[in-house]
Amino acid sequence: MEEKTSKSRQVYKGKIINLRIDEVILPNGKEAIREIVEHQGAVAAVPLLPGGEVILIRQFRKPVEEVIYEIPAGKLEKGEEPRSCAERELEEEIGYRAGKLKKLLSFYPSPGFSSELIHLFLATHLEKKQQNLESDEFLEPVILKFKEALKMIEEGTIKDGKTITGLLLARQFLR
Repeated sequence: MEEKTSKSRQVYKGKIINLRIDEVILPNGKEAIREIVEHQGAVAAVPLLPGGEVILIRQFRKPVEEVIYEIPAGKLEKGEEPRSCAERELEEEIGYRAGKLKKLLSFYPSPGFSSELIHLFLATHLEKKQQNLESDEFLEPVILKFKEALKMIEEGTIKDGKTITGLLLARQFLR
């Protein structure tokens, strides 16, 4: 079932991703080419407020040329623990500190071409702090009733995979 790498070369080294081309031998003995995006991994957190509200962010995403709704998320720095990254991203992006951060799961959003692993958290007991965006970040925090966010998934307004996954998993903690 596994593929064996016969040759590998890096074709791009960037700030967020690297691109690698692997020549592989398939289980049936044939050869194939795999284009692989190497990514350090990321975190995402579903920030729940008392009273059944969730904080999402609206931001323009160049790859899809749209303003989309997302849960706070960010790239892991080299050697950074996922929990620390989640705490940092919550404060940077929405200006809240989580009194409680529960790990929900880790998942590969696009394993067909990327090594990215996203660590998903539930953030509760939120304390208002100061939003601290990076110089290249332009986003707007939006507070919604949790039921409204679920409706936005059904209507196709929320299209981001990590956000859909996070909201559907977090739903069980509101019952």
